[in-house]
Amino acid sequence: MRSPVIGGVFAVLGVIVLLTVYSSAFIVYQTQQALVLRLGEPLEPITQPGLHWKVPFIDSVVYLDNRILDLENPSQEVIASDQKRLVVDAFARYRIVNPLRFYQSVGTVQGANSRLSTVLNSSLRRVLGENSFTTVVRDERENLMHQIGEQVNREARNFGIDVVDVRIRRADLPEANSQAVFQRMQTERQREAAEIRAQGNEAAQRTRARADREAAIVLAEANSKGEQLRGEGDAERNRIFADAFGRDPDFFGFYRSMQAYEASMKAGDTRLLVSPDSSFFRYFRDPAGVASPAPPPARPAPAN
Repeated sequence: MRSPVIGGVFAVLGVIVLLTVYSSAFIVYQTQQALVLRLGEPLEPITQPGLHWKVPFIDSVVYLDNRILDLENPSQEVIASDQKRLVVDAFARYRIVNPLRFYQSVGTVQGANSRLSTVLNSSLRRVLGENSFTTVVRDERENLMHQIGEQVNREARNFGIDVVDVRIRRADLPEANSQAVFQRMQTERQREAAEIRAQGNEAAQRTRARADREAAIVLAEANSKGEQLRGEGDAERNRIFADAFGRDPDFFGFYRSMQAYEASMKAGDTRLLVSPDSSFFRYFRDPAGVASPAPPPARPAPAN
């Protein structure tokens, strides 16, 4: 039988081996890159993901991000070449391409952000200070961002960093200046609106006057044409009446009497003080319209 002491020794040796293997192995993920430090001195960087080994209790591992990192730069005021103040809000995107140089120059991502923020601010002031307000805000914004990105990337290579992109999120006047510009623009637009409205009213009055004049002319011409047609109609009617009278005087007389009856005896308050023996009612007494002979005058009584 084995001695208990020998079994305990083997158990202790097994634990030591396991601890040694555990402390010697480390894993690098796909989103990481590692730097092995041997007694504080960095070795060759590890950029391939997987299982790797180090000397236990002597080497230490520093993990660095392999993805694109963000740098959010705080807003700052920049004076353009035309002496106008600008509030510039910019950001950058970068990647660690040289872990050894990155560790030796800045150490951590926080340190890299601090150094890059200083470089970015310096480049913003240098590039934007050489251009006017209009160029920065409207005309050459894309080109200026490209220039800033090149300058930042040139200095960031000393930190083992590759700057992927630099963008100006906002470039505008300070709040007080913006309010003044806005009020001036508002006043100018109101003046233009009042001027356009006055021009519109003037044009409307001219159009209305021209329309009224044309309407008066058309109405006068229509009245003149109507009077002319009415006169021609009356003349034609009189001619027809005269022709009818010439053809059949009795029928014409009957027709005219019927019109006179209709006009004089309309519904309503119509009153006539005419003798029944008047010739006006001759068609009431005789359908042929023959007037009855007037009675002979009464002879005066003989004197006694």
